[in-house]
Amino acid sequence: MIHRTTLLSIALLLSATALLQAQKAPILITADLSDAPRKVYHADLDIPVKAGIVSLTTPEWIPGNHRPTGPVSDITGIVFTGNGKPLTWRRDDQDLYQYHVTVPAGVTTLHAHLDCIVTARVTQKMAVLEWEKLLLYPANTPVKEIAIQPSVTVPKGWGIGTALTPTDGYDPQHPAGGTTHYAATTVEQLEDSPVITGAYFREFALAPEVTPKHYIDVVSDQPEDSNLRPALLSDLNNLVRETGAAYNSRHYSVYHFLLTLSDVAGGEGLEHGQSSDNGVGEKGYSDDAHQLAEADLLAHEFTHSWNGKYRRPFNLYQDDFHKMQQGSLLWTYEGMTQYLGNVLAARSGLKSQAQYRDLLAMSAANLDNKPGRQWRSTEDTAIAASILRGGNPAWSNWRRGQDYYQEGELFWLDADTLIRQKTNNQKSLDDFLHIFLGKGGNTGPLIVTYNRDELIADLNQVLKYDWATFIHERIDNPNPHADLDGIERGGYKLVYTDKPTPSEHTMASAGGRRGGGVNLWYSIGLRVSNEGTIADVRWGSCADKANLAPGQKVIAVNGNIFSAEALRTAIKEAKGKTEPIHLILQSDTFVTLADIDYHNGERYPVLQRIEGTPAYLDDITTPLTTPEKAPAEKKGE
Repeated sequence: MIHRTTLLSIALLLSATALLQAQKAPILITADLSDAPRKVYHADLDIPVKAGIVSLTTPEWIPGNHRPTGPVSDITGIVFTGNGKPLTWRRDDQDLYQYHVTVPAGVTTLHAHLDCIVTARVTQKMAVLEWEKLLLYPANTPVKEIAIQPSVTVPKGWGIGTALTPTDGYDPQHPAGGTTHYAATTVEQLEDSPVITGAYFREFALAPEVTPKHYIDVVSDQPEDSNLRPALLSDLNNLVRETGAAYNSRHYSVYHFLLTLSDVAGGEGLEHGQSSDNGVGEKGYSDDAHQLAEADLLAHEFTHSWNGKYRRPFNLYQDDFHKMQQGSLLWTYEGMTQYLGNVLAARSGLKSQAQYRDLLAMSAANLDNKPGRQWRSTEDTAIAASILRGGNPAWSNWRRGQDYYQEGELFWLDADTLIRQKTNNQKSLDDFLHIFLGKGGNTGPLIVTYNRDELIADLNQVLKYDWATFIHERIDNPNPHADLDGIERGGYKLVYTDKPTPSEHTMASAGGRRGGGVNLWYSIGLRVSNEGTIADVRWGSCADKANLAPGQKVIAVNGNIFSAEALRTAIKEAKGKTEPIHLILQSDTFVTLADIDYHNGERYPVLQRIEGTPAYLDDITTPLTTPEKAPAEKKGE
């Protein structure tokens, strides 16, 4: 049932936005990325003004970043002019993102030029523009009320991918470079509409029968990489169709997956309402082995269009980019998206059901072996998100980090399987999603906020239950162990064996962001690089008791020069014996010795089927639509 107040709010927001755009002349902004290979962007803006002191600002709190990452320190070369004459300006003494400009009588348009030094997400052949790098707009004004009309200039021959609407006949199939003009929007929506551009650009239409239209735009450092595999495109067609069935709504006018394939400019996943900014290594989707580590990325960021961009926590959403975003509900914003992104990846074929279970086992085991959960609740990891992001990995298991992602995934799996159990599998979390994410039906890009009370009320529409206590016990309280109830109610249990799962082995062999190093977390309690540097030590483990510390380098194992195989062999040979594992370590400029008293062999997490119980986990990852058959052989079960 759709609440009348929600429908009224949506109607008022749409009419107010249209009225404001009609009444106010837009800021004109031209983003010039011609110097992107030199790591510099330029912008020219024409801002309607009145005489007096005009206060302008650049963004500070970027939606989706969950911390103040506005690049004000990289913005340089600022010059203001009015009627062609230079104007004086002064930075605010307290708010360093603000600029105060003295506008003389007779000046109705303030021209601003600025540059931004860009050292990430840019190479000789591609560039990514998140608009905070070049934006200036009136301070202390709701950003949805500020009209702005963008243009983008790129090097000759480069293509452009964005959800912005071109007004001058831009043809993505025949990119020529130069300047492309786009329709007027608001500062809020422009910030939410990134641009990718590159010499090796391709755009592919997805699931053409679905409306609104969906595309994936790709840029790469090498020409062959942007020509995506037919099997991947087939999976993405399935993903578009699966989201319609799962979420029963779409809240965008068009959707563009923006994908950069580069070992230099990769490493990104940022949600937007009508697009997503996704960056992986050059070969991130080149074959099934590389794809496994990135299988949930596109599904996760796509899901955010519903959960995070359209439905957004009331205290996370702020009406301008200067106000602090409060993260207490990130266990839903990110946690439910983590759950749904992985489920949708399995339903669409980006990974198999067996691979879904393998990766879920790895995530659950990591959480269950994170001692910091003894003192810090999941909610506190969300509230403290802005100070936990980008932290030093040393002792991260004792501090905890952005665990609201994976803890939230287990929480929503728990809720899903509970609904299925209580209704004899006649209802599921999908029914809740139709209510929660589908409020208002299909809309254009819009933000509708929620609080915990609404979550509880919508869950109760699906299953009458004490959801308030359910949430409180799992989210608000510190818990010494991870929430494994959803896995066990789903027909599986977390166990440890002496060999890694096929999926863990595949990711290790492919390398990439999830496959590097030596993972001995569940045995001696270490994560070690392939060169022997200790990344982290599990608090309370045998390695901890032997006084090992992050940053040390293992030089030798049992008298042999360090190698990953030598360390694994030592663990195997110590099983059932009394002799400890002997290490020689380099600590700063000193050499030390350590003995690890461990004798239980290698341990790797896996999900084991509980015979005789419903396999809800398999039901959850079964497609809701008829999968498109891939033209090439798919991943095996």
